Amino acid sequence: MLIKESYVDKSTSYGEIPLRVHIWTPVVRNYPQAKFPGVIVYSEIYQVTGPVRRFAQRIASQGYVVVAPAIYHDFIGPEPLNYDTEGTDDGNKYKITKPLGSYDEDNKLCCDVLYELPQFDGEHIGSTGMCLGGHLSFRSLLDKRVCCSTCFFPTDIDTKTLGLGTQDDSLERVSRETDRNQELILIFGTLDTHVSPEGRDLIRKELRDNDVKFTFLELMDAQHAFIRDESSRDRYDSALTECCLTLMFEQFNRRLKTSLGPFQGDGDSKIEHFC
Repeated sequence: MLIKESYVDKSTSYGEIPLRVHIWTPVVRNYPQAKFPGVIVYSEIYQVTGPVRRFAQRIASQGYVVVAPAIYHDFIGPEPLNYDTEGTDDGNKYKITKPLGSYDEDNKLCCDVLYELPQFDGEHIGSTGMCLGGHLSFRSLLDKRVCCSTCFFPTDIDTKTLGLGTQDDSLERVSRETDRNQELILIFGTLDTHVSPEGRDLIRKELRDNDVKFTFLELMDAQHAFIRDESSRDRYDSALTECCLTLMFEQFNRRLKTSLGPFQGDGDSKIEHFC
């Protein structure tokens, strides 16, 4: 499946720089009216870098219209930050200076862009992201148009330190506001220094206590950024990445490409115990 790459700039309520939404559209030869489900890809603190672009292209090649926002339009243009000390410092600074409302508006605009694209099937949107993008993918479920999310090592959920004021409400709201037609996959490494074991336990318990539909993985000896194939400082694990992408695509294929209809039942039916 071929991929066509483009972008659209959208005005926002936060600053004069428009939000750039990168777009990757599948192309099937001789089928110009083909339609596909949508996926929002959220980047790390460096905006849409090479690894994020390749990640998005890989998803699009499986038959999804993919959009990825350049999230720091509040401060800078859409160009990616470098994987160096200056880029890291700037990304971490912008991450906690950007208002939560701006993050949420970006998510809304990404959904809106998908609905404007003739290749989008008009029905199903999923999301994914890594690091900061994992948190934004997690939070994207607050828009009911997003029905599923695969979050790679999402940061700041347990510490509530995303956005201006570093007092975000992502875990509380997602735990209480997701419905039975939405689901999550959260993937961490056991050696992730950005999210402590206690923090991972807190996230898992909060989701479980609120009956959220989720899958929770802790991969032995995996580190933060283990799926980033560039400038990962020797943390990239290709084999584990392939395993995780298989799980992500299972979720996307089941939730986005299949018309499941509305959820029915109370979810409390007893599972028979047998060997």
